[in-house]
Amino acid sequence: MKNLLEKLRTEDWVVVWISVPLLLLALAVPGKLPAVPSTLIGSVAWYNIALLFLLCLAVLYVGSWLLQRPMKGLLPSFVMVFAVSLLAQVVAKIPQVAYYGFESVFFSVVFGLLIRNLWHVPEWMKPAVQGEFYIKIGVVCLGATILFSDVMKSGIFGLLQACVVVAVVWFFAFRLSRRAKVDERSAMILSSGVSICGVSACITAARVAGGDDKKLSYIVSLVLIVVVPMIYLMPWLARTVLPLIFSDPQTLQEVAGAWIGGTIDTTSGVAASSTIVGEVANQHAVIIKAAQNVLIGVVAFFIALYLSARGGQGSSGRPSLGIVWEKFPKFIIGFVAASLLFSLCQSGGVFTLSDKGKWIEPGVAKMFSTVFFSLAFVCIGLDTRLKDIVSRENRNLLWAFLGAQAFNVVVTLIVACLFFGVLKPML
Repeated sequence: MKNLLEKLRTEDWVVVWISVPLLLLALAVPGKLPAVPSTLIGSVAWYNIALLFLLCLAVLYVGSWLLQRPMKGLLPSFVMVFAVSLLAQVVAKIPQVAYYGFESVFFSVVFGLLIRNLWHVPEWMKPAVQGEFYIKIGVVCLGATILFSDVMKSGIFGLLQACVVVAVVWFFAFRLSRRAKVDERSAMILSSGVSICGVSACITAARVAGGDDKKLSYIVSLVLIVVVPMIYLMPWLARTVLPLIFSDPQTLQEVAGAWIGGTIDTTSGVAASSTIVGEVANQHAVIIKAAQNVLIGVVAFFIALYLSARGGQGSSGRPSLGIVWEKFPKFIIGFVAASLLFSLCQSGGVFTLSDKGKWIEPGVAKMFSTVFFSLAFVCIGLDTRLKDIVSRENRNLLWAFLGAQAFNVVVTLIVACLFFGVLKPML
């Protein structure tokens, strides 16, 4: 019994236990909990900030108590980490910034890096710098935003495209990265980011594969920087290439949406880019991106299975169920359970209906995910030296990422044309 309790007090399980009340809050009072404001002006904004701060602080203290970690100095340290992450989230909500697809995690890393490399990080600021802990909570909460019903809207063709593109692009990106002498675990992070859904997939893969946080922050930065030109490049390519293949406007829009949804690595970037093409393209692009998002958990499982087969020293072997369970990241169970729970609640009528009769997205869970990801990347920035990021080894990551993204654009075009331009019109 004692051994069982000790196993349940590991960080992976503690993250799940802590995430449960957060997700229950998201279910019980959707849209009523405090959200990150878009401005720091006004009493309402600061009221929301105060409630959000207390909620995150309680999570940190409860987690530290369950993990038997020192709690001395947590408060002043967390005040600083929270303030930097809040600034990053507010900057990301500026309309001109949000339009270009930059997310809060990008600014969290940048601000953390600036503090780490321009000033010395004092000892009093270090107790709350627990990036791994925050990331895992963010991943579990992320599961609640991935609803199976969104995936089913795309039908069999959307599901097929998601599976084919993710599988083909992931393995190509992985092989390309390894040929470029990128280490195995960083290659897994990069491949997941390019093939699935950018930042969220990178973070999840990193926690499963155990990659270097410095390289994770570098890959995430690549994802968010490359998104900007792609927001404008993809609509231009769609309008230039697709009319040479299809004449029907409806088919052209659907193929364009499927192409954009499968290539741009952030949901906000997909929405912004596909809107330029048209309303039909926008609907298909967002749904295709949702279909790919669901595969985060699937890819995470197979990464864990592969690594368990390799063993601790990287030697090949036949993995037993016990070894797979021991090495499997338990917080992914929370991710899948959250997705299943919120999908069932939506289908069962738990979520409040909007004026238009549509289900409201579980935005509170999305907010929790964003907040904890932002906290995590502030910590990653505070732990990272810039000279490590600009090292020669990271140049290989850059070329591997760009090569994989170019391959992604071509393969997704072929698959989108086949499923939405040829097979779907035949039915």
